[in-house]
Amino acid sequence: MKSPRKLLAGIVAGVVIIAAVGWVLSTRLRSPADEAARRAAPEPSLVTAAVERRKLVSTVVVSGTLEYGSPLPISLAGVVGGASELQRATRAPRQGRLREGAVLMEVNGRPVFALRGAVPMHRTIAPGTKGDDVEQLQRALRRLGYGGPRSGVFDRATIAAVTRMYAKKGYEAQQPTLTDRQAYDTLRKAVQTAEETLATEKKALDQGRDVLPLKLKVSNAKVDLKAAQSALRETSERRLTPEDQTKLAAADAAVRAAEEKLLEAEQALATARNQPTGSPSGTPGATATPQPTTDTRLLELRVANAEADLAAAREARARILEEAEQARETKLEELRKAMRTAREALATAEQGLRQARQLSPTRLKVANARKDVAAAKAMLAEFARTYGTSIPPGEMVFLPKLPARVQKSEVKAGQRIEVTVATVTSSTFMVTGAVDVSESELLRVGMEAEIELDTGKTHPARLTAVGEKARMPGAEADADGAQPILLTPGSAKGLRAGDAVTARVTVGATKEPVLVVPVAAVITGADGRARVQVEYAPDKTKDVEVRTGLTADGSVEVTGALKEGDRVVVGGA
Repeated sequence: MKSPRKLLAGIVAGVVIIAAVGWVLSTRLRSPADEAARRAAPEPSLVTAAVERRKLVSTVVVSGTLEYGSPLPISLAGVVGGASELQRATRAPRQGRLREGAVLMEVNGRPVFALRGAVPMHRTIAPGTKGDDVEQLQRALRRLGYGGPRSGVFDRATIAAVTRMYAKKGYEAQQPTLTDRQAYDTLRKAVQTAEETLATEKKALDQGRDVLPLKLKVSNAKVDLKAAQSALRETSERRLTPEDQTKLAAADAAVRAAEEKLLEAEQALATARNQPTGSPSGTPGATATPQPTTDTRLLELRVANAEADLAAAREARARILEEAEQARETKLEELRKAMRTAREALATAEQGLRQARQLSPTRLKVANARKDVAAAKAMLAEFARTYGTSIPPGEMVFLPKLPARVQKSEVKAGQRIEVTVATVTSSTFMVTGAVDVSESELLRVGMEAEIELDTGKTHPARLTAVGEKARMPGAEADADGAQPILLTPGSAKGLRAGDAVTARVTVGATKEPVLVVPVAAVITGADGRARVQVEYAPDKTKDVEVRTGLTADGSVEVTGALKEGDRVVVGGA
């Protein structure tokens, strides 16, 4: 039998359960009127947004990939080394940084150097080669510290600088091949043979005719002409002969003696004329007695005679000089005539010798032998101009910019060298991507940009190229007409090749904070004017005319009778 307490607890629990079931049923069960009221549409209301004051920045967003910029395929301009046999890579290009003067690869054990320059390697640079490619090579050698001129000519000094560059890298500059050495030796022997043949034919010509007397005449005529020239030159340089000099010295002595005699006579006459007259006694106060005048006529006669003698001596001296000059001119004319005669004699003797030799049956052989000698020497000289240390076309690769990076090697060790051997890039990162044509029209080279990594970190960048200039070599145009763009990060720190990034190019920005509203809030009327609806009371609006400016990220700059905090209608419900 149950106790009263347990019975009371059971009754209370049952009441609670019944009450709970009743409450649940009351919440679940509704009348048809209640259900219709619940399903009715809510009262219409306005969707608004606040007018804000902030800086507005318009950007073009593009997804891109980080890569090293300016990819450039490299191919060799020709053979490496002096032989043209099968070219095989004995050391393939290695990925990584490539500096100027470094060995890019080896072909048949020979090096391929990387140098900076715009003129492609296109020929063998041999001794004496001239051109812009040689001057470009010389500039590279000077930059690398090997010295040399900047003449644009592959001369001995440039060859020495090239030899130093090869030696520093453990190689020997290309020397003449066995074939070239054999060709040079063959041409040299051809010259010797032609000269020997000419000497033999000339000897036969001389022996075939009695030309010895004619040769002697030519020899004597040359000696006579030389003597005549020497005598004429000596006479032209000398004004007086030894005899004339002796006569002139005697005449000079006679003139000096006459001058002395005249001077003595003049002094004696002057003394006589200046002798005082008066009292012979020295008594003071005595009256002077007139003295007879000294007779100077004899002295005057002596002076006149001395002057005549001096004039005669001088005239004799002048006559000696005149006679000597006349004799010299006569002698010179005789010597000139003798020289002309000697020249004519030499010309006559040489003509006689030539005629005698031309009459010889071996004349044609001698002439042909001379032509053979000239041709052999010309061929040897032509070959010698390019004979020596050279640079085969495949041993230099000129790149527009260095240092660079070897991005990919197209050959492996042991493979044949055919076309492209490697692809190099610049050492700076670039972001490649594509945008719609409408967006590309907003872009200008030099615009500031920002690239964002998957980690959320951002890096400053700059727009480098748009359109075809931004298209990578070998890349095809997009079927949808999208335009490629190229951006250059400001720094490579924290960046890795191959990373996917999001780039934002700033195409416009306000200098100061401006009033902005959602683009959906601006309505253009039939009159072409822009307006917004401003809510001035709950569900009550008024039209406000505005002028629009920069648009970015769904917002637009507006000016008009608005203020920050106003609510503008962007839609209704």
